[in-house]
Amino acid sequence: MRLCLFLLLLLFASACQKKNPPADKIFLGGTIYTVNEAQPTAEVVAIAGDSIVFVGSRQDAEAWRGANTEVVDLGGRTLTPGFIETHGHIMGLGYNELNLDLMDVKSYEELVERVRQAVSKAQPGQWIVGRGWHQDKWDTKPTKMVKGFQTHELLSSVSPDNPVYLRHASGHAGFANARAMQMAGVNQLSVEQLREANSEGGEIIRDDLGNPTGIFNERAQSLITRFIPESTTESDTQALELAMQACARNGITSFHDAGASRANIDLFHQFKAEGKLTTNLYVMITGFDSDLIYEWLHKGREVDPRGNLTIRAIKLNCDGALGSRGAWLLEEYTDRPGFFGMATLPMDTVMKISREGLKSGFQVCAHAIGDRANKEILDRYEIAFAENPQPDHRFRIEHAQHMRGVDIPRFGQLNVIAAVQANHLSSDRPWAIDRLGEKRIKEGAYMWQSLLKSGAKVINGTDVPVEPVNPMNSFYASVTRKTLKGEPEGGYEPEEKMTREQALRSYTLDAAFGAFEEKIKGSLEVGKRADFTVFSKDIMTVAEPEILTTEVVMTVIGGKVIYEKK
Repeated sequence: MRLCLFLLLLLFASACQKKNPPADKIFLGGTIYTVNEAQPTAEVVAIAGDSIVFVGSRQDAEAWRGANTEVVDLGGRTLTPGFIETHGHIMGLGYNELNLDLMDVKSYEELVERVRQAVSKAQPGQWIVGRGWHQDKWDTKPTKMVKGFQTHELLSSVSPDNPVYLRHASGHAGFANARAMQMAGVNQLSVEQLREANSEGGEIIRDDLGNPTGIFNERAQSLITRFIPESTTESDTQALELAMQACARNGITSFHDAGASRANIDLFHQFKAEGKLTTNLYVMITGFDSDLIYEWLHKGREVDPRGNLTIRAIKLNCDGALGSRGAWLLEEYTDRPGFFGMATLPMDTVMKISREGLKSGFQVCAHAIGDRANKEILDRYEIAFAENPQPDHRFRIEHAQHMRGVDIPRFGQLNVIAAVQANHLSSDRPWAIDRLGEKRIKEGAYMWQSLLKSGAKVINGTDVPVEPVNPMNSFYASVTRKTLKGEPEGGYEPEEKMTREQALRSYTLDAAFGAFEEKIKGSLEVGKRADFTVFSKDIMTVAEPEILTTEVVMTVIGGKVIYEKK
């Protein structure tokens, strides 16, 4: 009996002394925020393969150190879970790197000069395309403007032989030169095009004589874009590669792609099969292709258990943007009396897709910026939920930018996720008050804290390429409600600020929740993916202005360092 007891004790002691399998990498020497309420900070994170195997103290981490374990000294920097871009356009990000990037132009004249330079390098007849201009952000406005936009004459004068089409930063309007409009048959007498634009949820902006000014709003853009040569396999491949590099430089480990086409999805599958999909993708199928939507609803979701490529959401574009006055409002625009914006998708379609999404387990993500669009979408969601209760549907409203006060609590009541882009406040708030007036903007625009208090999840992003993909801009806006110039003192409507903890969750754990991935991403816990972002400064404690000067110094995806600042 004593011998048996002795042997049992010996076996127990031997098991206690047995070491864990050694980790591949150990990260230490900095500030580590876990976004795990049970263990908010840690001294060390250890990984094996693509997974976290230890989070804790430096002393306890020694059990995971082996002869071949790589020790990564953070050098006093800050490590967080990998940042997740919850609303962007991955191919748009890539093509912004290939085409004319007009995001930083400060005047119409500067825009024209960029085009003039591009024309000088192009062949006659070659299309010049670009994106990023925003007339309300220019330092000076053109002398001649129609309905708040510039007219094409100066642009056309530098590009007589090259068709030009330049998308607005929002993507909800575009600017064409005379050559492009001539190719499309748009002129003073083009009554048919005007009728088509209006019937499809769009607008050709014209002057008092009926001449097209070059501005095409919402779905009227297709009158021009149908003539632009389609992208090639080679250019798409290059664009995706450039986009993933940009994500890595900016600490983005996962990306929710808000509206992928059939060709995009095929390309994503190809990259994954070849082991080249370094940025994790959560894909929303574009609402512009109904055949593609129903094809996926029929065959079912594609869920990657490790979150590298998942396709289980549908993106519906339901109204426009404030910048182009396409956001759908309940009351007229303050700076354009008699105009309410527009629905860009029939609400019957939203109702139908919501019902089908619930049946098939697909998440519906509806773009809604104006207060009427938000109301109408919530109405359709509520009907669909009542007909087919699903406790974990996680339907989303993308942007949720301007709402009636009575609709804000409905997000929490209906468990609808608000996918916001806080940097839109920094960029838009100074001029958005002209669109909505003081009362509407103060009581219903960019209502993040009110949404959180309703019980809703608020997730964050940039809407790249509408804005730069840099998450520090949105993090800064979330906690300060200021422009990137630090104005105004105290921030706009400061009661709606997020705390830094809320802002971090909106980019990590809650962002992962927005894609049904909170069990594998979004916090530093054993078993989750080893996706990290390392910052040059402690974004949770530094003075507000220093948030904007914080740099990404390392990006780790699936345990691999895919970017390191030299």
